[in-house]
Amino acid sequence: MEDMILYNRLQFAFTITFHYLFPQLTMGLSLMIVYFKWKFLRTKNEDYNHASKFWMKIFALNFAMGVVTGIPMEFQFGTNWAKFSELTGSIIGQTLAMEGMFSFFLESSFLGMFIFGEKLLGHRLHFLTGLLVFIGSWASGFLIIATHSWMQHPVGYEILENGKFVLNNFGALFSNPWLWPSYLHNQAGSLITSSFFVAAIGAFYLLSNKHSRFGKMFVKTGVIFGVISSILVAFPTGDLAAKNVVKYQPVSFAAMEGIFETEKGGSEIILVGQPDMINRKIDNKIAVPNILSFLTYQRWDAEIKGLNEFDESLHPTNVPGLYYAYHIMVGLGTIFIGFMLLATFLLWKNRLYHTKWLLWVLMFMIPFPYIANTAGWYTAELGRQPWLVYNLMLMRDGISPTVSSGNTLFTLLGFVGLYMLLGLLFLLLVAKIVRKGPEAPIALKL
Repeated sequence: MEDMILYNRLQFAFTITFHYLFPQLTMGLSLMIVYFKWKFLRTKNEDYNHASKFWMKIFALNFAMGVVTGIPMEFQFGTNWAKFSELTGSIIGQTLAMEGMFSFFLESSFLGMFIFGEKLLGHRLHFLTGLLVFIGSWASGFLIIATHSWMQHPVGYEILENGKFVLNNFGALFSNPWLWPSYLHNQAGSLITSSFFVAAIGAFYLLSNKHSRFGKMFVKTGVIFGVISSILVAFPTGDLAAKNVVKYQPVSFAAMEGIFETEKGGSEIILVGQPDMINRKIDNKIAVPNILSFLTYQRWDAEIKGLNEFDESLHPTNVPGLYYAYHIMVGLGTIFIGFMLLATFLLWKNRLYHTKWLLWVLMFMIPFPYIANTAGWYTAELGRQPWLVYNLMLMRDGISPTVSSGNTLFTLLGFVGLYMLLGLLFLLLVAKIVRKGPEAPIALKL
């Protein structure tokens, strides 16, 4: 049983981690594409129109990879987690079906129109198709996170005698107090990824003395979007999401922050340290007294319960993993704010385009928003475990009883090999688009 749970978790963790490399870029990039097209309509500067079409190529490639990697991931609900699907399908199936039927088709249909329909539609309708792609991509994220939020904080349900969950309040799915903070926090994180990506490509063009006009445009746009999204991901969205964890999953919050003992008179915030699960403490810690209490309750002396206050059966399955994932996310988020504030200052002083060391750093920052977003999702998932549905269904109660651990391990190895090839192909295609650069603008009457 333990092997089955482990391999099922590993397979889903790998496939969803790889899959989410793509939506986190497309969701943020869709907004920036709409921005470029809107700037073109306002200024009549063809460079903005060309920029929107250039980034839509990368968007389309990301979208295709997201579809290819997302379908096998959803199949695992029926293969690896069949019991979970059987018992909760009447609830989670509704939001997942809505995501596929509405937002996915909206996004994919108008994506084709944006790529191929500019001459036929004219610029104003072309802008509308880009706007609908943006709405579809963000609606997709909303419905997926609505599903995830129900698993974190189940609402509007009842359990029948046969153990099945049924929905008795459809509106509760979308008024779930867990949903909106999580969704806005996730979208801000996605916008960070796209902002750093756009700015990094701009920095590459400036450093290589190619497509310099577009390089300046991409750096400027990426930095402006980046500083706004980096602040938003911390406050208010990150603050609201953390307060939800405090309210609804206090044991997970204690593990995230590395609090083992309840501290009277206020809790410190741990900046650096390593969890020692044997002695129930944080080794080599660097902490600031009372800050965590103030950030959580706006009182310096507020009490926050430690892990030792809760029965060990309620503790997250992997406390060190949860602690490290959370601190990686928060640490990188803090670095993003500082870095983007510096870049914004130099942009304001008209020095950013000529500060080569900062352009080099900006270019090599591409992977770090991906790491931060992945760590954020790991924080949410590791914080919920050992529950599939928080406080209602354990992981061992949701796995498929007829799928052996050997089968799962074999297919996991197959996914690893196949996805590595897909990842390499994706990088080669993106590099080809970037190397070619923006194409010459096409004259078109408004």
